Amino acid sequence: MLYPDFKLGVLGGGQLGRMLIQSAIDLNLNVFIQDPDPNAPCSQLATQFFQGSITDFEAVYNFGKKCDLITIEIENVNTDALQKLSEEGVKVYPQPHIIAMIKDKRLQKSFYKNHEIPTADFLLTENKEDVAANRNFLPAMHKLGTEGYDGRGVQKILKESDLPKAFDAPGVLEKFVNFEKELSVIVARNLKGQVITYPVVELVFHPEANLVEYLFAPAAISEELANKAQQIAVNLIEKLGMVGLLAVEMFLEKDGTILVNEIAPRTHNSGHHTIEANITSQFEQHLRSILNLPLGASDNKIPAAMVNLLGEDGYTGPARYDGLEKVMAVAGVHVHLYGKKLTKPFRKMGHVTVIDHNMDNLREKAKFVKENLKVIA
Repeated sequence: MLYPDFKLGVLGGGQLGRMLIQSAIDLNLNVFIQDPDPNAPCSQLATQFFQGSITDFEAVYNFGKKCDLITIEIENVNTDALQKLSEEGVKVYPQPHIIAMIKDKRLQKSFYKNHEIPTADFLLTENKEDVAANRNFLPAMHKLGTEGYDGRGVQKILKESDLPKAFDAPGVLEKFVNFEKELSVIVARNLKGQVITYPVVELVFHPEANLVEYLFAPAAISEELANKAQQIAVNLIEKLGMVGLLAVEMFLEKDGTILVNEIAPRTHNSGHHTIEANITSQFEQHLRSILNLPLGASDNKIPAAMVNLLGEDGYTGPARYDGLEKVMAVAGVHVHLYGKKLTKPFRKMGHVTVIDHNMDNLREKAKFVKENLKVIA
């Protein structure tokens, strides 16, 4: 597979692609990137960078013809073009029909129901009127069927006075879950059917932006619950028959019930800490899985926390990183900046991984990073 002129194509040139390239360099891979933004984080690192749409059929098809294997770093891609490329002999992982299903939350939730994957009760809605007609289902979350991403396309509809906030488009009305913790499990599967899961991590979300603010690995849950969460992730990727890396976000209820919230068929924000904290990073594991190589050990080497660096509210313009020297003076702090020239409120500009053998120290260091490193303009 890894002959000298082998060309790996990646649709999307953001930070996930950037970190994937950093792992691909170790395998001497030629990485072709396509992204509509000429200044995308991958633009200066790719073997070849192509400015172009990743949702237009012709643009994706013409890009794919240059590659031996195609993968993604975002779900919002033209899956019809990927399917045609696959039929013509270009390897595409994850498989196009799986990407198409996952990027539509209505299809995704229906898959869980049809395959007995535990998830919150839900109704499919077509418009605002449908949501209003199901007011007895409240409290609930209303999610756009497609094009919701990074906290966008989600509304809390807890009571009747919230009904005007419902989306007037096809969506999912999902029963509100009063969870104790939000968890994530990353699982990988190669073409041979080998499957590896990562230890369960615990997510803490930003109250306004609905983005991950902190991550702690491993999660502070019992071994029994961790095994249960990992088995759900294994069951999911096997029922999908997917090749690649799958991030499975879950809710843990107070009674120990675990429900799948959403999945992403790619490297994920909840796995960034694996670069420093695990034997094999999620980025190397994704490459191993799509290239049908043996999967790497996923064990934790050391407990870790991750802090997302989001653009500060009230700042838009050329990015500056205030407090960088202060946090880099702390032992076990690893800063990853994403090469984005411009910041805006809540834009993902980087992340910081903190490692420490003591969990209390870990939490203190993560809090210090959050309080002292700011992305401003």
